[in-house]
Amino acid sequence: MTNDTLAPPVPDADVGGDIPRLQIRGIGRDFHTRSGITHAVSGVDLDIRIGEFVALIGRSGCGKTTLLRMIGGLLAPTAGTIAVDGRQLWSDGRVESSAVTKLGFVFQESNLFPWFSVLDNIALPLKLRGIRKAERRARAAELAQLVGLADFVDSYPRELSGGMRQRAAIARALSTEPDLLLMDEPFGALDALTRERMNLELERIVMETGSTVVFVTHDIPEAVFLADRVVHLTPRPGRIRQILPVDFAKPRSVELQTTPEFNDIVRALRHDLDEEE
Repeated sequence: MTNDTLAPPVPDADVGGDIPRLQIRGIGRDFHTRSGITHAVSGVDLDIRIGEFVALIGRSGCGKTTLLRMIGGLLAPTAGTIAVDGRQLWSDGRVESSAVTKLGFVFQESNLFPWFSVLDNIALPLKLRGIRKAERRARAAELAQLVGLADFVDSYPRELSGGMRQRAAIARALSTEPDLLLMDEPFGALDALTRERMNLELERIVMETGSTVVFVTHDIPEAVFLADRVVHLTPRPGRIRQILPVDFAKPRSVELQTTPEFNDIVRALRHDLDEEE
């Protein structure tokens, strides 16, 4: 038996007139190649409310990472608009700095600087913003505690396991207190047991910080375990095929994954993906 129970359905982001944390309208991205134009993402509309965890899934090449990079201010869209807390992220192909400063990014690789300690890696974004040394190191120490690295602040990345390096990367992304945390398969390179532990850690961190998260993954059980909603993108061009609410109460335990309700959702998503072959 499990203590996980079904929670009330997640309401639409714009119910009640609230401004969504993230609002995407008609977003698209084309790439010009030698063989012509590749339509990577097309006509995506999505609202994500404050504090929501949304997972993006789909087959390889469906545009998940392309969409995330547009949301993150790393790749300009060729159509549509993206707004963070009502502020447009892109204008005439240029990213608006006032909007992008509210974003945090975690990639599949931790991308820690090997010559910096864990503490200095976490504090780096604050250093780049001109925060005083004492203040940024105090904040970095708080975040190291949050992600379970308090005993490793003086260690270097080479001295950490893969999971510990990703914890440091998450802490670094949280250092500027982002309104929106973007995660591109952050646990994809980890072994199964470490990945499971990191899912639990991420759930705890997100609940403690109240972060809004957009999470790209190929792993369907991971998406269902972590997310409030799972967004399924079609093969190229990437369009939204379906948005599936995941109404299990949080925090969620590993035992949830053994329940019929959980596995019904996983099977339904896998069936829809298999249909695209």
